[in-house]
Amino acid sequence: MNGLRAVLVCLVFACATLVSPAGAVTPSWSALPVPGAAPPVTVSDLAARGKGEAWATGYEHAADGPRPMLYRWDGTAWSRDTTFPGAGEPGWLGKVRFVGEEVWILHGRAGEGQILRRTAGGWSAVPLPQTLWTYQDFTAVPGAAWVVGEDATGLKVLHYDGSRWTTQSTPDGVLFLMGITARTATDVWAWADTSTGTTVLRGNGTAWRDAKVPLPPDSNVHTILPEPSGRVTVGGSQYTDGVARTYLMTWNGHAWRTTYPPLGDTSTEAMARGPDGALWLPVRSDRAFQSKYARVDGPRTTFSYGPERGGAIDVKPRALTKAGFALLSFGTAEIYGTKPNLMSERLGG
Repeated sequence: MNGLRAVLVCLVFACATLVSPAGAVTPSWSALPVPGAAPPVTVSDLAARGKGEAWATGYEHAADGPRPMLYRWDGTAWSRDTTFPGAGEPGWLGKVRFVGEEVWILHGRAGEGQILRRTAGGWSAVPLPQTLWTYQDFTAVPGAAWVVGEDATGLKVLHYDGSRWTTQSTPDGVLFLMGITARTATDVWAWADTSTGTTVLRGNGTAWRDAKVPLPPDSNVHTILPEPSGRVTVGGSQYTDGVARTYLMTWNGHAWRTTYPPLGDTSTEAMARGPDGALWLPVRSDRAFQSKYARVDGPRTTFSYGPERGGAIDVKPRALTKAGFALLSFGTAEIYGTKPNLMSERLGG
């Protein structure tokens, strides 16, 4: 009888192992080689369209100043693209956006701004209607693009409808636009510094209004993620007694819900919706030789580490994006005795 009981216990444990999530194979992060640049390097953005196309931007530090830096992922490997106008001149590259079959990138060149456009025929440039002192942010969707910044007269919101540029006004009290993003040509979001604090704005393509988002008191906004489903996620920091803590706000089509995941004072600027439906973002790692990522899925937050990098003293993913069934990250890794250079990692796929 005791022998039969032992057999039954073993069978129960075996079945539990087969069906338990802990017994399932969990994808892990892997390192992707990236051709080096002139260190130290600065990463601006990363965006993907499916599993076989992603673009990463930034600038390297050459002897005569910053030089634009553009990398392409083809589903197998990273390569550097130097075929765009101004690739060999001083400048920088900013946000990447996909507009139909085209790739659009904000480009600072010789002190002026332009938008790089990549079509089936190659790269071309769309000049901005005026030079700004600061090019704060850029976004584009089919039928529209926006560039926000400042010139000698103050805040500027430049709007492109595919054929011409116009300047848009913002509500009274808006001092500065810190970022902008769009779902469609008639649904665009921005976060602003105003005379009363941080405010979220929403535009219909021609006019802007206060979106009446109930941000936490004494808070700022790092990013806004509007999704095709209608869901919108706002990420930022709230300050209490001088200490910052990360918050997330989600609009489900009816109401805003605010949560405070255990992320400390992590910036949500690089936050992305993963292929698993959860929110992912890089966080400050407690291991100098490994990157660290947070996965926020409703009330549950979990963490994972990138691959170990021998001799690394600082590994910093700067941007994340969904690429098919995988997550891609792009950032910098500093190996002892050298300046930070480029790194990339992939989860799943």
